[in-house]
Amino acid sequence: MGKNQHVTPHKDGGWQVKGAGNSKATKVTKTQTEAISIAKGIAKNNKSELLIHNKGGRIRQKNSYGNDSFPPRG
Repeated sequence: MGKNQHVTPHKDGGWQVKGAGNSKATKVTKTQTEAISIAKGIAKNNKSELLIHNKGGRIRQKNSYGNDSFPPRG
């Protein structure tokens, strides 16, 4: 399982995609939607989680693309 991906506000405006524990952003975008799209692709490839933060920095949504402790039944 790879690093969880975070979508957070960027200090210079816009939004950033950042791997957990990384000091630098993987990608900086103008919109949160664009950052989410990029982060989702990375999270799927790494079988990790995507954590989307709001403008205040608090987590507003989580999506798991790997080790889901409660996988769907079917």
